[in-house]
Amino acid sequence: MSKQARMRNAPAGPSPFAVAGDLLPAEKFSDPQWTAKGEPRASVPLTKLDTLWLNTGTLCNLACATCYIESSPTNDALIYLAASDATRFLDEAEAMGTREIGFTGGEPFMNPDFPAMLEDSLARGFEVLILTNAMRPMRRHEALLLKLREAYGDKLTLRVSLDHHSRTVHEGERGANSWAPAMAGLEWLSAYGFSIAVAGRLLPLEGEQDARIAYARLFEAEGIAIDAYDPARLVLFPEMDEDKDIAEITTACWDILGKSPSDIMCATSRMVVHRKGEDAPQVAACTLIPHHPEFLLGETLAEASCDVALNHPHCARFCVLGGASCSA
Repeated sequence: MSKQARMRNAPAGPSPFAVAGDLLPAEKFSDPQWTAKGEPRASVPLTKLDTLWLNTGTLCNLACATCYIESSPTNDALIYLAASDATRFLDEAEAMGTREIGFTGGEPFMNPDFPAMLEDSLARGFEVLILTNAMRPMRRHEALLLKLREAYGDKLTLRVSLDHHSRTVHEGERGANSWAPAMAGLEWLSAYGFSIAVAGRLLPLEGEQDARIAYARLFEAEGIAIDAYDPARLVLFPEMDEDKDIAEITTACWDILGKSPSDIMCATSRMVVHRKGEDAPQVAACTLIPHHPEFLLGETLAEASCDVALNHPHCARFCVLGGASCSA
């Protein structure tokens, strides 16, 4: 049994959202310029840095069954980002005309410097999006959140991870006793008029429309002010598994799929991470692949303003074929 499986309240079995399929052949996603079939790999230029993500660290109060970033109560592969380090990236983002600062983790509210980074971002005029599980770490900061809600209104949005509209499936992913605290936190945010959203997931063979109907019933029953039919307020993410086979994205795929490189998340966003053992934070291409050296682009936003080769299964499954983005 893995360390994660032995953790208190960790899920006992496999994720209910597990991706079915064959294993990814070793030759795929092995060359940043060419696919396994010898076709030119697609890449994405940065058109504008609309969203800068600050990863507060991989430590989290939960150990989910399939956390794409491997967050848990013991994983500090990405250490806590310091407010002093965040300042220089906020300075740079401000000069670049960035609209939004996103905070993700791990659980952002566990980072001791998070309140300072949050207040700094709002004071500079950025829109701010916080990804949180709305459990005890967030609830310890209710007074701060109420103060910021009063001062900045809807400039601050909190997106709560509620993996499914049913307690059984949500706890199958996030562990026993994770549903009630998350719902209580979401209800508190709604009751005090925060700008809120929910991030959910689809079970295999579960249709998006059916899921939205079920979430709408849940929100209505619990008095949660979220329009489940608004894709910005209920974000339903495609599943990810980098070990399962998926098509590689070639330059010809844009016309075949009727999509543009500008549609893809790395065309408008970057993420700051501080890897354990390294002296300074670096800028990663996106929120989904923070542990891969190939997607670490430099120590400044200017250095990271380069093209990104779509050389990872998440690029295909989540972004191009899944049509998803972590931004608001």
